[in-house]
Amino acid sequence: MKVFSKIIFAGSAIVLLAGCGDDANESPEENPASDQAQDTGSETEESTASTGQEAEEDQTAGSEETVAESEENALSSYSSEQIEYARVWLQLGPNQDIDGLYVKQIPAGTPLNPDDETSATYPEDVIQLAGSRLVDGVVTYSGNGDGTVNVYNVPLRWDGEYPAGEAFYNNLIDNTELVAINAGEDEDVIRLIELLEMEP
Repeated sequence: MKVFSKIIFAGSAIVLLAGCGDDANESPEENPASDQAQDTGSETEESTASTGQEAEEDQTAGSEETVAESEENALSSYSSEQIEYARVWLQLGPNQDIDGLYVKQIPAGTPLNPDDETSATYPEDVIQLAGSRLVDGVVTYSGNGDGTVNVYNVPLRWDGEYPAGEAFYNNLIDNTELVAINAGEDEDVIRLIELLEMEP
């Protein structure tokens, strides 16, 4: 009887040890807890990478907005009229190397050529831009409020024989040129604004 008991006890011990050996030798691939830990680590790395990329994109977008705001603010201290005069001269002025940019506002009904009694009159208010010298040229125009202007082909000083006849002047009025004015570079616009002089 004692011998039989020892055999049973020994067999139980072997079975017990075998069971422990299976748990200890279990591979990491078969361990669900290990798989979960690896998945969590991968998700954390992907989340960190995604967050970093979004932060970089936000920073880039912020920089672009700052540049755009800076460009808009460069002209914010000037009036829309000053900006218009400078842009018109920048695009249409015969000479950009000027000492002063003189602005004369001419009301509708003013003769194109005050020295000629047969002269037709301006059908609208116009602006006359000119440099300080005759060789700088002149730009006479009316603004349309939409970024375009009507350019009148009239000189700063009239030469010729008078009377020229009303038909001659009406032809100048009928052949005004519609021109779209570009924004130009802010620094060039500001340079011309600083040269502006309003004539009475």
